[in-house]
Amino acid sequence: MNSSRGLDITAITLVIIGAINWGLIGFFRLDLLSEIFGGQTALVSRIIYALVGLAGLYTFTMYGKLKDSHDNM
Repeated sequence: MNSSRGLDITAITLVIIGAINWGLIGFFRLDLLSEIFGGQTALVSRIIYALVGLAGLYTFTMYGKLKDSHDNM
């Protein structure tokens, strides 16, 4: 597995975790990440929120990869 693929998988995983967490907040008012890691202001929670945000931004680059792979077909 090359490093780009590993980064893509990590980013997608973090985006999925964030999406599930937002779904839980929307439907049940439950912020599971903050419950698990000690509140929204806890350092671990803030790091995870930041990583999820960065992963969301990184996934924008996947649009270019999809376009490139489609052009090569």
